[in-house]
Amino acid sequence: VAGQIERDGKYLITQRKPTSSLPLLWEFPGGRVEEGETDEAALARELREDMDIEVAVGPASVSVTHEYSAYIIDFRVYKCTIKTPDHQIKKIGVHDFRWVSPLDLDHYEFPGADQATVDALLKEQDKRRSR
Repeated sequence: VAGQIERDGKYLITQRKPTSSLPLLWEFPGGRVEEGETDEAALARELREDMDIEVAVGPASVSVTHEYSAYIIDFRVYKCTIKTPDHQIKKIGVHDFRWVSPLDLDHYEFPGADQATVDALLKEQDKRRSR
């Protein structure tokens, strides 16, 4: 699961640690759902553990199934509202983080499942602009 966290027209993205699988790629913050956890509880826990942030998890926005060479991921993204001020965000389980406008997301390299999410968000942005 991952969080689609928007503030002032920008999305929060995080960079994977150099020692992670898919090192130094950018992604929407989140993590794995543990046995017995709901998606929402897992997302809130992962964001607390990785960045010491609190969020209100909202509705699902994107769902993607993506096949990597070693495994298949069922990736669900939820709209979230961040409650933590920017200056309190910590880099605990991430290498870096940025607030990025939708038009600048293509300047960052994302893993396959996250790239599908980026594509869906950009498509959504295009629909809003054309109205």
